[in-house]
Amino acid sequence: MKRNSTFFRSVWFITISSLGGFLLSLTGLTIGWMIGTFLAAALLSFLRPSLLRGEANQKGVPKYWLFIGQCILGIELGQKINLSFLHIFKEFWLTIILMLLLSIFFSLLSGFLLWKYSKTDMLTSFFGTAPGGLSAMPGIAEEVGANTAVVSIIQTMRVFLVILIIPIIVSLCASNPVEHVTLPAQTVSPFEFEHLLWTLVLVGIAYTGYHLGKYLKFPAPWLIGSMVAVAVVQAFGSLYIGHDMVSWWPHVVITLSQIFIAASIGSRFHKSMFIGLKQTIIVAFLSTIGLIFSMIMCAIFVSKVTGISLITAILAFAPGGIAEMTTTSVVLNADSTFVIAVQVLRIMIVCVILPPFFRLLNYWEHKKHLSSQASA
Repeated sequence: MKRNSTFFRSVWFITISSLGGFLLSLTGLTIGWMIGTFLAAALLSFLRPSLLRGEANQKGVPKYWLFIGQCILGIELGQKINLSFLHIFKEFWLTIILMLLLSIFFSLLSGFLLWKYSKTDMLTSFFGTAPGGLSAMPGIAEEVGANTAVVSIIQTMRVFLVILIIPIIVSLCASNPVEHVTLPAQTVSPFEFEHLLWTLVLVGIAYTGYHLGKYLKFPAPWLIGSMVAVAVVQAFGSLYIGHDMVSWWPHVVITLSQIFIAASIGSRFHKSMFIGLKQTIIVAFLSTIGLIFSMIMCAIFVSKVTGISLITAILAFAPGGIAEMTTTSVVLNADSTFVIAVQVLRIMIVCVILPPFFRLLNYWEHKKHLSSQASA
C-alpha cells in the first residue's frame, strides 16, 4: 500500500514538474523540457506541498525514474553511432581526437579553477564543468556523492551561455563562410514493422549493457552501460548489413527522458545545498566564458588546417548540447552530420572516462588530507 502511494505521488510530482518543461519548450529552446522540468521540480521540492510530500526520510522521487530516463538517453546516444558517424570519424579522426582532448583539458582546467577559488569540493567542481551535457552529468554526479544542485546550476549556466554566445558568433561568420567539406547527409526512413523489432532489440541490449556496466563498476551503469552496448551493436550491425539499422524512436521518447531525469534531480534539492554559492557562481561563470572562447579559438585553427567551414567547426567543438548545436547547424546550412559526430563522441568520452578519473583524484585528495591531519 505504501509502495503504491509513493508511486502515485511521484507520478503527480513528475507530471506537475513537466508543466514547467512544457512552458519553456514553447520558447523554442530545444532543451526546454529538461531545464523547465528541472526548475519546476526544484521549486516543488522547496515548497513541499502536502499533496506531494513523501516520507520524512525519503529523498526525492524513487530512483527508478532517474534510471529509466538514463536508459532512454543511453539508447538515444548509442544509436547515433551509425555509418555516417563512422565515415566522419574515419576521415577526420586525428582532428576530432585532438580537439576533443583539448576540450576535456580546458574543462578540467575550468574545474580546477572552480575548486581552488570557491568553496566547492573537488568532485562537484569537476562534474560541474565537464562538457558531458545537462542530461547526463548531474545524474552521474549524484551517484558518486557530488553536490547535484551545484553541478546542475553550473551545467545549466554553461548550456545557456553556449546557446546565447555561439549562435551569435556563427551567425556573424555566416556572412563570410569558408568553403566546406561535403559530408554524407542523414536520411529519414519511413516507418516499418522491422523498425519496432529493432527497437525491442536495442532495449534488450541496453538492459544487458546495464548489467555489464554494473559488473564492471561503471558510474551510472543505466546510462553508460546502455549507451556503450547500444553503440557497439548499432555500429557493427550497420557495418555487417551495409546500411544503418533504423529503430522506431519518436521524439517524445527523448522528451520523456529529459522529464524523468530533470524531475528526479530537482526533487532532491533542499535549501541547504545553496548556502554560500555566490562565489561559486561567479567563478563558474568566468571559467565557463573562458572555456567557450578557448574552444572557439581551437575551432578557428581546425577550420584553417582542414578546410572544414568555420561555422561547422565552432558548432562541433562548442561545449553545448547535441540538440542545440545540431539545430543551429541546420539553420545556418553547416554540416550537421559532422556536428552530431563530434558532439556525441565528446559526450561518450566524458561520460565513460572522466567519472572514474574524478573519483581517483578525489581519493588521492582525501588520502592526502588524512595524511596531513595525521602528521599534524
